[in-house]
Amino acid sequence: MKIVCISDTHGQHHHLDLPDGDVLIHAGDVSKSGGKSQVLDFLDWYALQPHPHKILIAGNHDFFFERNPVSVLDYIPDNIVYLNDNGIEINGVKIWGSPVQPRFFDWAFNRDRGDDIDVHWQLIPEEADVLVTHGPPYGILDETVRGDKVGCVDLLNRIEELELKLHIFGHIHEGYGKSKQGNTLFVNASVLDVRYRMVNPPVVVE
Repeated sequence: MKIVCISDTHGQHHHLDLPDGDVLIHAGDVSKSGGKSQVLDFLDWYALQPHPHKILIAGNHDFFFERNPVSVLDYIPDNIVYLNDNGIEINGVKIWGSPVQPRFFDWAFNRDRGDDIDVHWQLIPEEADVLVTHGPPYGILDETVRGDKVGCVDLLNRIEELELKLHIFGHIHEGYGKSKQGNTLFVNASVLDVRYRMVNPPVVVE
């Protein structure tokens, strides 16, 4: 299975050059300010991509998803799978997605660290092969330009209980890249840099 990983397109998706693959996964922040028109423009574009399977989670900029958790489903094209603390199995590969991240100012899908966010991580099933979250786990591709590690400790603790093959996320643009930890490949797939310039190519995982 060839998985194409992207994240944090922030409305610049029309400028993205996507490689071929079996599964296209977007790890959130499809929009810049989270308005309905921005989200619908992205969904129209995403639905046209040729990948047989297209998966999406929301991010902290994507207010339309958070404010309209039921009605937004009416706008998701039939050939796109939107994950929000749930999962899907594709050709025997179990994929789970969640948009939440530790509280940062007053963005969408914020949760306080500790019990408030951990309740979401405990939903991740033991048998998950691929995890898609918007934010990174603590200490893995989560360092800001100031040198701060801002990933989620509670998410890291949960991952250590699992046997993931792949964890895809974004959120921290400057953390773009891949890191292998044990048997798990971690991918920060942010295609924009910290100045919101599209400089990072999609990450392809076989």
